[in-house]
Amino acid sequence: MDIAEVLTLADELIFAKTGKHLDYVQEAILRGTLQDTTYTQIAQEVYSSPSHVRNVGSDLWKLLSKGLKKDITKTNFRAVLEKGIVYNYQSTIVEHITGENITVNKNLNICSEKVRSPKTPQNPQPTAKQPRIDLSDAPEISTFFDRTSELSTLENWISSRTRLITILGLSGIGKTALTLQLIPQIQHEFDCIIWRSLHNAPHLESLQTDIIKFLSQQQETELPDLINYLRSYRCLIILDDVQTIFSSQQLAGNYQPGYENYGAFFKQIAESSHNSCIVLISWEKPREIAALESHQKNCQTLQLNGLGESARDIFTEKGLLESEKWSELIELYKGNPLWLNTAAAAIKDLFSGNVSDFLS
Repeated sequence: MDIAEVLTLADELIFAKTGKHLDYVQEAILRGTLQDTTYTQIAQEVYSSPSHVRNVGSDLWKLLSKGLKKDITKTNFRAVLEKGIVYNYQSTIVEHITGENITVNKNLNICSEKVRSPKTPQNPQPTAKQPRIDLSDAPEISTFFDRTSELSTLENWISSRTRLITILGLSGIGKTALTLQLIPQIQHEFDCIIWRSLHNAPHLESLQTDIIKFLSQQQETELPDLINYLRSYRCLIILDDVQTIFSSQQLAGNYQPGYENYGAFFKQIAESSHNSCIVLISWEKPREIAALESHQKNCQTLQLNGLGESARDIFTEKGLLESEKWSELIELYKGNPLWLNTAAAAIKDLFSGNVSDFLS
């Protein structure tokens, strides 16, 4: 099936009904449905929870049902296409939008097409909607829980051209998962996106050289300053595990010997004129950030807290009993996804899923 054409038709149908284009989750649902993929598998692809993807899918099928004037579900979507759009099926959409009649004619040819997974991004030349992406340092995240408010905040900061964003939170709270969830939503705004982990505490010169080689697609030893690329192109650079360059024997945010120049680098990113955005993911806030935050247009910090009731998805997946006790578990572990997953696994294995026995 020509998925690109189906997505185009669906996008026009949705836009005619809502005035909005397909978002990345809706696209993933359509692609996955055409490839006989389950909601759980689609959720893994977009780093979201199965319940969230299922809810988005339910709304999507209702909109498509109205647009195509057929009862559309995930189960019958492919069959409807094969019966109604096989070989030059012509769809005419006439909608009254902002006082104008919009007519769209589409001839769709159904054929086989294998779609590239978003987990294995390629590196084509930059375009407005297809940046060059390198997520080779990013970890695999199998589940993402509802962080609608936090995602909206980050999207607004990026759209407002904030230069330096720090995402803070305890280990396991979901900082990395949140950032991975953000990328598909804002990638169209950038020419290049690169993810680098500081887990092995690289020195700044080594890190900058590595980033510049990706941005420039060059291998020369002598390379221009990174800031020149950030001015010439709109780049998103994500630095994970920033806490590894801090000293463990001092107040939070103080650098290890030999890493102090990172502070000057972060300051330069926030204060220099350029088109790009650097996202720092850390347990601790770099000491320069507090002063830089006085210029909120240039520097913002998101403190990520625990999950609320959306953490119940963890217990559902683990098959825990006594749902009336789940809120107590969420409160006990401060909504930390990692801690809750660990506790839920223990309850399942050691207490046969009985939450009361575990709490007692």
